[in-house]
Amino acid sequence: MSTMSPPRLFCFFSFIKVTKLGLWSIWLSGFLLICLSLYATQLLGSLNVEIRKPSFYYYQKGEANDKRSPSITIFSTPSIFNGSVGARQALAVRSWLGLSPDVNVVLFGNHPSLQSFAAAFGSRVLVESNIDFSFQNTPFFHSMTARAEASSSNISVLVHPETILLPDFVSTLNHVYELDHDWFLVAASRRVSFFPFDLDEAGRKWLRQDGKAIRWQKLQYFMRDTWKWDLCEGRMIMAWNTRDLPLHMGVLPPFLYGKGLHDRWLINEVYHSNFRFVFDASWTISNIYVHDANDNELTQTTSLSSTFLELGMTDWEQNGNLQLGQTYGLFSSHQVPFTDFMKLLKCNGQFMFTDKEENIVYSPRQWSSNSLWEGRIMQSRREKKIMGCITGLISAAGIMDCFSKGTNNNQLMTLNLPFGLETLLSLVADENKTVVLAVAGYSYTDMLMSWVCRLRRLTIKNFLVCALDDETYEFSILQGLPVFRHSLAPRNISFHDCHFGTKCFQKVTKTKSRLVLEILKIGYNVLLSDVDVYWFKNPIPLLQIFGPAVLAAQSDEYNVTVPTNLPRRLNSGFYFARSDDTTIAALEKVVKHAMTSDLSEQPSFYDTLCGEGGSNRVGDDRCREPGTNLTVQFLDRDLFPNGAYLGLWEEVNVQEACAKKGCYVLHNNWVSGRIRKLERQVHSGLWDYDTSSRMCLQSWHRKQ
Repeated sequence: MSTMSPPRLFCFFSFIKVTKLGLWSIWLSGFLLICLSLYATQLLGSLNVEIRKPSFYYYQKGEANDKRSPSITIFSTPSIFNGSVGARQALAVRSWLGLSPDVNVVLFGNHPSLQSFAAAFGSRVLVESNIDFSFQNTPFFHSMTARAEASSSNISVLVHPETILLPDFVSTLNHVYELDHDWFLVAASRRVSFFPFDLDEAGRKWLRQDGKAIRWQKLQYFMRDTWKWDLCEGRMIMAWNTRDLPLHMGVLPPFLYGKGLHDRWLINEVYHSNFRFVFDASWTISNIYVHDANDNELTQTTSLSSTFLELGMTDWEQNGNLQLGQTYGLFSSHQVPFTDFMKLLKCNGQFMFTDKEENIVYSPRQWSSNSLWEGRIMQSRREKKIMGCITGLISAAGIMDCFSKGTNNNQLMTLNLPFGLETLLSLVADENKTVVLAVAGYSYTDMLMSWVCRLRRLTIKNFLVCALDDETYEFSILQGLPVFRHSLAPRNISFHDCHFGTKCFQKVTKTKSRLVLEILKIGYNVLLSDVDVYWFKNPIPLLQIFGPAVLAAQSDEYNVTVPTNLPRRLNSGFYFARSDDTTIAALEKVVKHAMTSDLSEQPSFYDTLCGEGGSNRVGDDRCREPGTNLTVQFLDRDLFPNGAYLGLWEEVNVQEACAKKGCYVLHNNWVSGRIRKLERQVHSGLWDYDTSSRMCLQSWHRKQ
């Protein structure tokens, strides 16, 4: 056996070492190439997702506020807190507050029981009556939504007052709050026939009937076995982040809350406006309500859904084509299938957005501040388990599937309020059987609504409106006003040419005195007010000081150095008449005189009651009609100024100038033409109606 010399032995071992290093390098290079190939394959998949999905499916991480829990305000409109309905509402509100200290509640309503209930929770539960209500005290959904939009909290929520929210509600909202885009979620509520659990005093733990706490998992099992899901007819939750973008680009019609499919209309408009990422979170938010078929106390006004009529039109009031009964909420559909509407799911502790059409799962498990979600086909055992969880959910029906199931109905309905004049009088009159009457045509609907909003602000509810045309009648019904059409009302009222001195004006004014006379004969006192009269404070208590057989009327005299009762200075656009025999007999004379006159009713008032040329004048501020012995009291002009008195409308600050005088009202007369009236009132700041949103102006109202 030969031996190598030391130099040759060293070279031999060096050769073996180099060979091994080379083989390791080749193997390592191959491994890296395989990894690079797999990475490239996945990168192509994510690029494909990036092409197909719009840029607002971003997740943002690293922001300073990511770790902070968002503030949440839940808005709801309960009925009276009494009986079994009150108990269900109380349990629901307590379930909301127990979710997190970051949750606050705003209850819309004006019943004293709401204030009594809220007082127990301090500042976390507020009662707000500063929204629009119909004359039957039904809140308007569009006003509720606008108030929620104007919230200063991070997230606003609209929910039915009997809906119980469970812990995954907050975890879901905390998760989607991190989306780097404005979003809007909806979640269907499940109904149960009974719910044998209650909250502890702290409102954080659910207790069984024996008083023992029940774990969240067991509560979930109970609900899964007992709840029923009415996706298309049941109640739902709507929530959104309150950033800069509006919910939608349209104008929300004046839906009466609980009267029709107003919630579906809102979802539809939010989705098609494309301002926000809209998704269905019904599978991640557990919420239930107890449905008791034997409970007759549950009123329809607190139900988010009832019967509805779907019309194949998109403009809710164009040319008066959309005509709906008061029982129906207006519903506008774009007739577009919602196949790309996404669902938020939670499987194995992970939130997933799923797209039913493309069957793609988007997981926020991996994201960065500069990239889109990485959508890919899942291959690992864990990922396959997640896919198995999702498979049964992704094909399930969702809320938006309901929109494609309705049938088109292009048949128009005629709006008819189910109340005649006598019924309305009994509903709106105050305890002294006094009503405030306004008469308006379609050209003055905006001014009518500003007048109505002002009365609402003053908490004056005993008013009613006589519509001079079908358009005004339908408009008033949709605005929730106590309105009636009367056979006495003239037809074919001019839109632009119905100001003082025109034939149209004469016909309208003669209608007013006849309507007042009819109401007096039914047994109600009447304060007639034109809609161009701005009310600073309630004049009714002052006017009721005048006893029977006295008609109190505004003076049209503007010269401060002359008496207020000079000839033809009685203003028939603002007066108070009592329902007594003397006043009725005198008004009959006025109406009879006006029917034979070629002028408006205003000269007939003066000539009949004060005598032609003022022959029946008494002193500087009264008249006495000799045949009936009715006294006409001309009102103090400082308190009830006309439109030319002291140049009040020309003041820099009309409100302040009138406050110094102690004005109760200010008449926007002595100016010719509808446009000029509107301009003068709007520019003065004495305007209380937002024509763009169809809402009364409120302190929280968001200016567009």
